[in-house]
Amino acid sequence: MENTDIVRIRAHHGMCIAYFEGKGYSDGFVHHMMLVKQRMQDNPRIRVICSADEVCRLCPNNRDGVCETAGLTEGYDTAVMRLCGLSDGAETEWEEFAGLVKERILEKGRRKEICGGCQWNDICERKDGEFTADGKI
Repeated sequence: MENTDIVRIRAHHGMCIAYFEGKGYSDGFVHHMMLVKQRMQDNPRIRVICSADEVCRLCPNNRDGVCETAGLTEGYDTAVMRLCGLSDGAETEWEEFAGLVKERILEKGRRKEICGGCQWNDICERKDGEFTADGKI
């Protein structure tokens, strides 16, 4: 992933990156997710999408670029897009998107209504409310 690239990020992964704590589907996935999260610290240009993205690359549910649970994950994406006032394919900087997710979803306690049935929900419930005041997640 080069610094000049626009990084494709699924809308709901704005929340996943915020709550990520080093747990995941496999060691390879966890390592890759840590790299993605680290990359976001450079505030890259991103394209917010409702389909497979950079995070999905090493996910075991990714089958040739299509999520096996697409109906579920696309619902998460659509809800995040709606609450953030974005449309599929919107381009922005990571910090702007992360700020929208924080302000309009996480700080308002709306995360659980979007993805409360997710297998990683227990991690997120423990971490709800742990956000900095500078807009970074």
